[in-house]
Amino acid sequence: MDTLITILRTLLVGALTAVQISAGAFAVAAVGGLALALVRTFVANRLVQAAIAAWTEWMRNVPALAHLFVLYFGLASIGIRLSPVLAACLGLGLVGAAVLCDVFTAGLRSLHLGQREAALAAGLRPAQVLRFVLLPQVMRLTLPSLGNYTSQLIKDTSIASAIAVPEIMFYARNLVTSTFQTTLIYLAAMMLYAAIVLPITWTFARVERRLEAAR
Repeated sequence: MDTLITILRTLLVGALTAVQISAGAFAVAAVGGLALALVRTFVANRLVQAAIAAWTEWMRNVPALAHLFVLYFGLASIGIRLSPVLAACLGLGLVGAAVLCDVFTAGLRSLHLGQREAALAAGLRPAQVLRFVLLPQVMRLTLPSLGNYTSQLIKDTSIASAIAVPEIMFYARNLVTSTFQTTLIYLAAMMLYAAIVLPITWTFARVERRLEAAR
C-alpha cells in the first residue's frame, strides 16, 4: 500500500503537467482552428485556400511526435530553444488547429448564409454577426467533436515524455526503472488518465444534452 501511495503521488505531479499541456494546446488549437476556418469559409482567394488545405493536410498526416521533435530539437539546432512544455503545447496545438479547422469549417458551412446577410442588414457589424449570430451556433454544432478532441488531446500528452516533459508517462517510466513495479505503475497511470478523461467526456455529453433540450 505504501508503494502504491508513493506511485500515485508521483504520477499526480505528472498529471498536473499533462493538464497544463492540454489546456495550452487546446487554446492554440481552438484559436488557430477557428481563424483558419473563418478564412477558409469567407475568403475566396484560391491561393489562400490552397495554402490552408496544404497546411492542414501536412499537419494531420505527419505524426505529432515528429512535430514535437522539430520544435524541440530542430529549433534548438538553429539557436531557438523552447522549454519542453512550451514545445509540447505548440506542437500538439498546431496539430489540433488542423483538426479543428475542418470541424469549425463544417460547422460554419452548415449554417444558412441568409442569417449573416440578415444580421448585416439589421445593422450589426461583421464582428458582431460572428460573435452573436454565427459562433454560438457553430459551438453547439461542433460540441461533440470538441469533446472527442479534448479527450484525445489529454491522452496524446503521453507522447510529450519523448522530449522530457515531466508528465504521467515520464514519471511512470522513471518509477519502473527505480522500483521494477511495472504492472502496478502502468495500471496506476491508466487509471489516472481515465480519471482525467472520463469527467471531461461526461461534462461535454451533459452540456450537449442540455443544449439539445433547450432547442
